[in-house]
Amino acid sequence: MAKSDVARIDGLKKQLLDIEELLTLEADNHPSLEEDLAGELEGAENEIQKLEFELSFSGTYDRHSAVLYLHAGAGGTESQDWAEMLMRMYLRWAEKKGYKAGVLDISPGDEAGIKSATVEINGNLAYGYLKSEHGVHRLVRLSPFDFDHGRHTSFALVEVLPEAEEGDIDITLNPDDLKIDTFRSSGPGGQNMQKVSSAVRVTHLPTGIVVSCQSERSQYMNKETAFRILRARLLKLEIARRQEEMERIKGEAISAAWGNQIRSYILHPYKMVKDHRIDFQMNNPEAVLEGELDELITAYLRSGYEGEG
Repeated sequence: MAKSDVARIDGLKKQLLDIEELLTLEADNHPSLEEDLAGELEGAENEIQKLEFELSFSGTYDRHSAVLYLHAGAGGTESQDWAEMLMRMYLRWAEKKGYKAGVLDISPGDEAGIKSATVEINGNLAYGYLKSEHGVHRLVRLSPFDFDHGRHTSFALVEVLPEAEEGDIDITLNPDDLKIDTFRSSGPGGQNMQKVSSAVRVTHLPTGIVVSCQSERSQYMNKETAFRILRARLLKLEIARRQEEMERIKGEAISAAWGNQIRSYILHPYKMVKDHRIDFQMNNPEAVLEGELDELITAYLRSGYEGEG
């Protein structure tokens, strides 16, 4: 159990003892206090349920930070706009959870949205929560880009990786295996980012993995971040290699290929978000797209659908 979990437990114990003491000593003299304490007790109970749920996370990398790769599917501007909507949704979710999040690399769409993006979300259990998001996401809506405002279906792929940490499987980067290129940033930051080639692209020659980072003004910082993300991708490869035999025994896993959507977001002709893996749905897609993801994520994780992550 992490130190932060122990601190939360100690804090909840103290809170409950304080509520009990106030109820015993003061409630008779101050009737209004009982109502206030009832609300405080309800909040503590909710926090206890949340803590119990988080302590149940048993995946090897559940407590790690996460790296998200978002890719627009076929469909041009529609899907590129959808990929950007998903990126915004995850950034909003991270903000609500108190996680530190940032866009490390982004490829803008031709007219709107993004072709792809890399998002880093730092914090305890970030991967444990977000591993449920790995797969194809489908949007059905009236198109804002169609002159006739016809109904369109768009797809985007979300890949979720745990960020490698000290003590994990040894992931060593051999300088001879790396090709490092620098280029001028195309991301936000104004003219200062364009004056020097601060963005970095690292190619891992043995695997062909390419990682780019342009979120920092410093070339050194971009290189360090790119190395960190490359280690995460290599860690994912090693995890897959070690689990290959287990997966063969368990049977074919659900593929994150186009057409195999894990979740649909319907904005027209009715409003619904549905997780197809567990047949769970909600009727407030606008709130979900504003980052209110916890109910969907929790329902999926509580279902026990996914094994060791």
